[in-house]
Amino acid sequence: MTRRTRLIAVASGLAAVGAVALPTAHAGEPAAATAPTVFSAARLAAAGDAVRTADVAGTAWVVDNKSHTVVVTADSTVSSAEIAKIKAAAGSNAGALRVERAPGTFRKLISGGDAIYAPSWRCSLGFNVHKGNTNYFLTAGHCTEGYPRWYTDSSHTTEIGPTTGSSFPGDDYGIAQYTNTSIPHPGSVGGQRITAAADPAVGQTVTRRGSTTGTHSGRVTGLNATVNYGNGDVVYGLIKTTVCAEPGDSGGPLYQGSTAYGLTSGGSGNCRSGGTTFFQPVTEALRAYGVTLN
Repeated sequence: MTRRTRLIAVASGLAAVGAVALPTAHAGEPAAATAPTVFSAARLAAAGDAVRTADVAGTAWVVDNKSHTVVVTADSTVSSAEIAKIKAAAGSNAGALRVERAPGTFRKLISGGDAIYAPSWRCSLGFNVHKGNTNYFLTAGHCTEGYPRWYTDSSHTTEIGPTTGSSFPGDDYGIAQYTNTSIPHPGSVGGQRITAAADPAVGQTVTRRGSTTGTHSGRVTGLNATVNYGNGDVVYGLIKTTVCAEPGDSGGPLYQGSTAYGLTSGGSGNCRSGGTTFFQPVTEALRAYGVTLN
């Protein structure tokens, strides 16, 4: 699926309705209020494309099906001039943009520490999966860039195995193989058995687990979001949430009950004051690699 197709796929469910003309007021009567423009699916798609064309790092955008607008979330690094640049790029579709601010800075959540270790960074394991008799784990694609080998410890003494697939930017998922047969690979997250994968719904409560901040919950606020992390790292089709996360939580699982939903991509804020976090849908990664949850 192309990047443009992903945005259009969300917008296509919207009714293509134009502005409604109101009757002309008679003398002595108050003039009728002007009806707000209801933007069509095509114009919402064009507005989203304009945000991408403006290429402002620290922005994320998603179609809001209730308000028929493109919600642009700007982190603290985005200036007023850059907001103006985005609106100018949208031209006649600028009215379809609704800009909101997020505290902190959008970043891919990598740091040095504990959990699963590449030679130069730490991430979090997402879900254990298998294909036939071969076992793997899923994590974020920005963690698997360069196809590193993975270890259970920061001193790199106990190897898990190599990265065997990676997709970033565009997507944000990767896969690594368990070649060390002494390491267990249960089909659970923090003691919760995971038996199915699905796509969440807007408004749904979800839970994230990561190696830096542990377990936190929040709400899904958008689907098919696009995030511009800067330096050409743009990711499409993400789940937008109010769940907090911090560096090192990248790749960790998003789930609720026994259902897997996503892999931690990035976001802003922290788990003291809250934040906005985006997740790669796990269903896409499962299809891409032809693997099944353990």
